[in-house]
Amino acid sequence: MKKLFSSKYSANAVNAAMLVLRLGLGILMLVGHGFQKITHFSVTAQHVPNLLGMGTTVNASLIIFAEFFCSLFLILGLFTRFACIPLIIAMSVALYKVNHLDFFGQGHAAALYLTGFVAILLIGPGKVSVDGMMGK
Repeated sequence: MKKLFSSKYSANAVNAAMLVLRLGLGILMLVGHGFQKITHFSVTAQHVPNLLGMGTTVNASLIIFAEFFCSLFLILGLFTRFACIPLIIAMSVALYKVNHLDFFGQGHAAALYLTGFVAILLIGPGKVSVDGMMGK
C-alpha cells in the first residue's frame, strides 16, 4: 500500500509507461482515424477543410501522413519525437478548425490525443522502442 502513495519511480516503470502510451495512442490513431481515411480517400478529401489555400486533396494527404504513417512510426518507436510533430499539428487543427476549441464537447478526443502526443514529444519514446535500442 505504501508503494501506491509513493512519489518514487523507477526507470523501468517510466519505460513501461511510455510503451503503453505510445502503443495506445498510436494504435488508436492508426486504426480509428488513419486507416479509415486512407481507405476512403475520396470521402476524406471532400470533408477536409481547405487550409492555407493548398486544396483539400493536399490537406487530406497531409492528414493521412500524420494519422497513418506517423502513428505507425509512433507504435514502432522510430523517429518518435519527429513523428509526434505532424500528429500534434493535425490534432491542433482538428481541435481548432473542426471542433472550434470545444475541449469538453465534440473536441475532447482531439484534446486527449493532443495531450498524449505532447507528452511523448517532451518525454521521448522510452527504452522499449527502436529509438531507445539505437541509443538516441
